Parts: sequence; structure tokens; C-alpha cells
Amino acid sequence: MEGASAPLARYVLKDGDSFLVADAIGNVVAPAEGFFVHDTRIVSRYEMLLGDQAPALLSSAVTQDNVLFVAHLTNHALSAIDEMGAPEGLIHITRSRFLCRQRMFERITCTNYGNRPSRLPLRFRLNADFVDMFEVRGSRRAARGRLLGPESDEWGYAFGYEGLDGVQRTSTVLFSRPPAQVEPACIEFVLVLAPGAQEELYTEIGVEREAAPSRQRYRDEASDARRHMRRRQRRGARVSSSGPLFDQWMRRSRSDLALLTSELDTGPYPYAGIPWFSTPFGRDAVITAMQTLWLDPGLARGVLRFLAEHQAKEESPFLDAAPGKIMHETRKGEMSALKELPFGLYYGGVDTTPLFIALAGAYLRRTGDLQTVQELWPALLAAMQWIERVCDADPRGLLVYSRASDRGLANQGWKDSGDSVFHADGRLAEGPIALVEVQGYAYAAMRTMAELGERWDSRASEHWTRRAQELRATVDRLFWMDDVRYYGLALDGEGALCAVRTSNAGHLLQFGLAPPERALAVAEQLMSPAFFTGWGIRTVARGEARFNPISYHNGSVWPHDSALCASGLAASGVRGAATRLLRGAFEAAVHFDMRMPELFCGFARTQGAPPVAYPVACLPQAWAAGSAFMLLQACLGVQVDGAAKAIHVHRAELPFGIQDVTIHDVAVGEQRVDLVFRSEGGRVSAFVERDPEGLVSLQVRN
Repeated sequence: MEGASAPLARYVLKDGDSFLVADAIGNVVAPAEGFFVHDTRIVSRYEMLLGDQAPALLSSAVTQDNVLFVAHLTNHALSAIDEMGAPEGLIHITRSRFLCRQRMFERITCTNYGNRPSRLPLRFRLNADFVDMFEVRGSRRAARGRLLGPESDEWGYAFGYEGLDGVQRTSTVLFSRPPAQVEPACIEFVLVLAPGAQEELYTEIGVEREAAPSRQRYRDEASDARRHMRRRQRRGARVSSSGPLFDQWMRRSRSDLALLTSELDTGPYPYAGIPWFSTPFGRDAVITAMQTLWLDPGLARGVLRFLAEHQAKEESPFLDAAPGKIMHETRKGEMSALKELPFGLYYGGVDTTPLFIALAGAYLRRTGDLQTVQELWPALLAAMQWIERVCDADPRGLLVYSRASDRGLANQGWKDSGDSVFHADGRLAEGPIALVEVQGYAYAAMRTMAELGERWDSRASEHWTRRAQELRATVDRLFWMDDVRYYGLALDGEGALCAVRTSNAGHLLQFGLAPPERALAVAEQLMSPAFFTGWGIRTVARGEARFNPISYHNGSVWPHDSALCASGLAASGVRGAATRLLRGAFEAAVHFDMRMPELFCGFARTQGAPPVAYPVACLPQAWAAGSAFMLLQACLGVQVDGAAKAIHVHRAELPFGIQDVTIHDVAVGEQRVDLVFRSEGGRVSAFVERDPEGLVSLQVRN
């Protein structure tokens, strides 16, 4: 287990559409904490006290497999009543909890290490406010539904809420023994502990009442929770190396992806992040699937199938939907159900649709799974038709966005803050807006459809090839800033260039739009001190208008953004830069307990100082966890061709201080092999193991 003793730290657990955020003691007390199910907080207070005060924290941790939260606590001095008090530090309390079946199970173990009996008053303060996730994030509502109860009995408390949407939501907090005292929203147990004695109390929280908590229920459900997590973690290839800390980062990233991935009817799907985005997002899932495609193509298949199933079929300004468009976000809370917000099934993202097509093409190249892509072909055609309609309506032929409803997102690229698209003088851009990286995604989508069209529609293939070439020429003409040798951020509704250097241009390298000479110029700037902090690439270059290293999108470092840039740098032949970015990210991860946050502040690295955390970053976040694997792939120069049963390795480099890396159980067609990289005499060699019949071809270029 990896431990931490910071009392202000928060710890998260997730299972399906439920997640729990609590403090280091295990209590739910702060405004942003709670137990959430389907975007509704079903328990807003769950606080364990010893008498009238919180226990003293010794340590707390979540196990490396992300299943079990464990807090070790002790008592402050308890007043001596009938000579049965306890001096400080003689009672050891362990809280162990996990989620299973969208239900919380907890075991509280109390041990008396004193030499006389002690009476231990365990008091629980409870509440359930049933607020929507968007209320927790700060949205204000004109009206709310009606709270019901609470009701208490000998085993715990039941809470209820009748929403304005007509849905009655409930939650129960149950204990394994009757309490000594019940007060409004408070239950107290008194444990009498002989010297050396140990007592256990079991708790369960869920939307429905079930059997009374017990040791057997706890053990059975814990076994199920671990088994389900092991099954998710075993999917796809895994990484090991000669570096113990590097391996720890790889394992933690893999565990975080397993934690965030839910098994849906369409297959595995990575939810975006906890606490704010524990739900299916389109863009986030597509990029996460791209990051891990070389290791786990099954995740990409699940993402593609889910997004195809939820593709828009009709126009809706409120949802920002149009036929063929791929969803941005889906929510299940009361506010979305009532359409107080459009996020029940929302399509306000300009980039998810072309990224969806690009992922389908990458998936086919990686796996050779023609059957799945054939099944997706109608959805891919509809998505391409939406892209072409938008481009045809723009006088420049660009893929643009302008929100259809004032309730939706003003900015609809991955940097969707209200202030993230601006001119060189700091003025905010007015729409319709054409983001530079989105043109790269559209270019990749057109090239993908041309490639797929060769199988099913050769005339359309020629059409998409021509459109891709035209788009590339247009971007080169309208976005390239010859005076600074870089691409501008966007074009506004008047056709004026937002002449700002941002990381967005780095995505063009990943998706192949930038010509070689332009790509090298962009690469040089991305690795300059204006962008590269030593930990990662800033979203906005230092010195530009609105640059702020502690902003959300205007100067911070996002690990997934750095990884996309690194992959593009490697594809452009600047593999050494990708290796530097991998090293910076790894060393940042060491300071973040091996768990990359959604983002962190964009201050320059200084000797002996850690990276500066962003205070409300999601942790864990799917595409932050996946960034580790995209960075490693960029360094190793690996591409897998499932149809040809071949692995291509181009100019592999290993991270600094790592002598060998093994990718275990790489799926190549129907085969599974181990791919080994080893540093020998200043060169990195690659070879395949566990392929006795030689069915997999390894092609190495240096």
C-alpha cells in the first residue's frame, strides 16, 4: 500500500456509477465530499467521532489496486468515567472500506492496547442532502424537491428525497449492531474493551436497504470487489522495467484506468475523472483509448461502440445536437433530467466527432478487426457527413463551432473555459471559432475515411482525400505565423487570427497535418523555456496575453496535452524531445504519489522544488493516467499492425536510467507476445519473446 498522513488529503473509491470522496480520517464532512450515485449525493455527512472529537490520524491509504481504503487512527485522551477512560494513544482504530454494487461496505476495528478496561463512545453524525453534482460544483437552483425523513430504527438511518423530476431517491446507513443512543442525525455506540480486546463494527451505505451488515457480508463483497478489479486490470498488455519507481508509476496508471473504467453493455468505457467528471465523456474517452490503444485495443472498441450507440439523430439547439454528431457528455442527475442544464446527453464539443473517426481508423490498423469497423461504418459515415456540412457552411471550409444555446459551453474544444480562446491583445474571440487543433482532427478524420473508403466506396475515398489536402493547405495559409514560426490558436468569426502561441498547435504534429518543416519549427518552440517547464508543456506560452501558470487552461500543464505533443514530436522525428517529456512527467509523478492529476500549475521547474498542484484538479483522471502509456510509446517508437501480424519499432529510446523495458502480453492478431527493449552499448535493441512459431514479425528501423 502507498500511504499518506496529510489530514487534508482526500481519498476516492469508485464502482460503476457510484463514487465516494472522503477525508484522510475516512469522514465525509466537507462541501465537496460525499457518496454519489448517478450524479446525486446520497450521503453528505458520514462522520465518526470518539465522543465529541475526531480521532487522531496515524496514516491513511488506498491499496495499490484501488479497491480498499484503510485509515489507521487512535484516540485522544478519553475522560475517565467509572475508571474506564483511556489515555491518549491506547486505542487503535482501523477503518477499512470499499465499494461494490454501488454500495459502501466498511469495517471499523477497535483494539485496546491499555492495561485496563476502556469504554469507547463511537458517535456517527449522518446526513443526506441529495444534491445534484452540478449543485456541488456551484450551480444554483430556483427550487429543489422535498426531503423525506430521516427515519431511524435499531440498525441505522434511512433518508429520502422526492425530486422535482418525480423520482424518489433514497439512501440507508446501516450498522451491524443496535446503537446505545439515537439522536437526530446522530447514532452512538459504546464499546467496552477489556485489556487487549478487539471489537468490530460493520457499516453499509446504499440506495436500498439490504440485510444487516456483518463480517460475512463484508468478506464476501470484498472478495467480489477485488475479483472485479483484477479482471479489469488484467485486460491488455502490461509494462515492466529495470526501474522500480518507474514500474510503480506504470502500475498506478494502470490501476487508475481500471478504477475509472466501467463495464457497460457496449464494452469497457473509461469515465473521465473523480470527483467532477465520473461519467462518460466523449473527447476524454477517445483520447484515453488512443493513449492505450497499443496496449489495450479492447478499450477503444468499447469506446467506439458506446459513442456510436449515442450518436445524435436529430437537431436540438438545447443539446447542441445535430445528426451524426458524437456526444460530449452524459449525466443522470435531477438537474439534467429536468433540463435545467443540457448535460443529460450533450453534444457541445466540436472535436469529439472527428476524433471518433480517427480512433476507428487507428483501431483497425492496430487490430485488423474489420468486422467491428464494418459495424461502425454507418456511424462513421454519419459523423463524416456532419463534419462536411459544418465545413461547407464555413466560407473557409474549416470545422468551426458556435454554441447553439446560451445554456451550453461557450468554448467547445478541449480547452473549454470561457477565457481560453483569445487574441494577442487578450480580447476574447467571438464565434464561430475555428480552433487550430480541431482542423488537425478533421484532417485525420478525412484521411481515415479515405483509407476506409478504399474498401467500401472508392469514389468517396477520392473525395475525402481531396478534402483533406484542401484543408491542409487552408490551415497552412490561414494559421501559420511566419514571423514567429508557429501556428496561431484559432480564427474568430470575422476571420481574424488569434495570434497566440499555445500547445494546441502541438496536436497537429500528432495527427499529421503540419508539413515537415513546419513541424520541426513547432517542435523547437514546444521544447523552449516558453512552453516546457521541466515537468511538461504549458497550455499557453509564457509571455503571451492571459498567460497565468495557475489558470485552468491558460498556462497550466495538462499531462494528456503534453503526451499528445510528445507523440507528435516523435512522429516528426524529434524522439529525444519525447524522451525528455517522459522523464519530466515521471519525475512529476513521483511528487504526486505516482498519480498524475488532471493538471498542475505551469511554474518553471526549480532545483529541489516539487511541481505545484492545482487545487481542484480531478484525481484520478483517465487521460492523465493514460498519458504515461502514450509517452512511453512515443519513446519506444512502437506501432502494432494486427492484420499483418507485425510490430514496427522506429528509433527506440529508453527513459533516462532505465536499462530495459518489457511489454508483456502484446496482442498481435490472435497471438500474444512479449516485446523487450534493452539498452546495449548506447543503442536500444528490440526483440520478441514468447513466440515459438515465429508468427509475429518484428521490423526495426534505427
